Amino acid sequence: MYLFISILILVICVLLGLIVLVQNPKGGGLAANFAGAGSQIMGVRQTADFLEKATWSLAIGLLVLSLVGTMIVPRSSNVEIKQSQLQDRVNTETQTMPIDFTEPPPREESPDPGQ
Repeated sequence: MYLFISILILVICVLLGLIVLVQNPKGGGLAANFAGAGSQIMGVRQTADFLEKATWSLAIGLLVLSLVGTMIVPRSSNVEIKQSQLQDRVNTETQTMPIDFTEPPPREESPDPGQ
């Protein structure tokens, strides 16, 4: 179910982006392209109304699906078990001797290049 809602959210985002790109910020947009055709089925104003209604509908749908998606996100108690097991392992892990940064590291003898 969560995967289905996630896919719907992705599809709505793509559609919303396309519809917003088709619109003109000054009111022209796709509607301005139809201004010359007199025998069209949808008029200029109807195209602008449709794009505006589609934008609002998709935005509301995105909001609702986002809220529903957060409510049904899969929550697993296995995560808590894994975190507690990791914490137990860290607590019981044998610690190595702490490094003293005030002393220089011991020099290692380099092999003699002549041998």
